[in-house]
Amino acid sequence: MSSGRLFTSPMFLGFDHLEQMLERASKTASDGYPPYNIEQLSRTALRITLAVAGFVMDDLQITQEDNQLVIRGRQADDTQGRVFLHRGIAARQFHKAFVLAEGIEIAGAWLDNGLLHIDLHRPEPEVRVKHIAIQQGSSGGAVRAPAPPARDVELARDLPPVAEEEPFGRE
Repeated sequence: MSSGRLFTSPMFLGFDHLEQMLERASKTASDGYPPYNIEQLSRTALRITLAVAGFVMDDLQITQEDNQLVIRGRQADDTQGRVFLHRGIAARQFHKAFVLAEGIEIAGAWLDNGLLHIDLHRPEPEVRVKHIAIQQGSSGGAVRAPAPPARDVELARDLPPVAEEEPFGRE
C-alpha cells in the first residue's frame, strides 16, 4: 500500500519540507498564463523568461518570499474611450511562483520587447567533510554523558589526498 509520499525510505531523514515544496509547486503550476521559458545558461546560471506583452515595468512586481520567486502582473485599465472590435491580447492579472532550491540567488531582472527576463545564480556547493568522534561504549546500560561536539567542518579540497587502504578483514 502506497502512502502517496515521495520520501518514504527511512534513509531520507528531514526531507518533509521538500515534499511540502513539491506539493506547493504542483498547485501553482496548473495555470499556463503567462507562458514562460527556463534556460540553463551555464552550470551555475539560469534564466526565466515570461511573455508579458502589454505590461510595462510599473505593472510588474518581482519578490522573493522565503524560497519562492513570485512574479505578479497587474495592468491598469486603459480602455477608457477605446472601442475594441476584437480583444485577443490578454489584459488580465497574473501570479506566477517558482520554488527555489536552497542557495539560489536572484541576479537581476529586465523587461525587453514584451519579455520579462529574470537571471538566477546557483553557487557551487562547498564539499564538506565532518569528522564524528566515536566514543567507547560502557557495559551495564548506564546512561552516557553527551559526546563532545564533533571537530569543526573542514573543506574537502583543503585535505590531503586519501591513500587507498585494504578493505576490512584483509591483512
